[in-house]
Amino acid sequence: MISNGKVKAYSGQGNFVGNFAGFLLVFFMLVGSIVALNFWDLDQVWIPGLIFIGLYGGAFFVAKEIIGRSDSLEQQDLHGEHGEPLDAMASRATSSRESAAEPHVR
Repeated sequence: MISNGKVKAYSGQGNFVGNFAGFLLVFFMLVGSIVALNFWDLDQVWIPGLIFIGLYGGAFFVAKEIIGRSDSLEQQDLHGEHGEPLDAMASRATSSRESAAEPHVR
């Protein structure tokens, strides 16, 4: 994640309240889906079943598609060709240009 033009190592740093609220939301959706199965009966199949599927699928959807998008970037690529950070690639390119221009004398 990029913040103020700098790459943060971990996107959840300093966001305890937001992370905890997201965890509670997803956790209660999962627990609610299990509780909905307690109302499963041969007379009542569709309503608890649809509630279970909605909450269970919704918990994974919220966690993966909404909360889990904090690490996506639209403007800047963080990694180079072989997974190297871009700064390492730039420094290697600079050092290789310098070494090609000036032969080493020992």
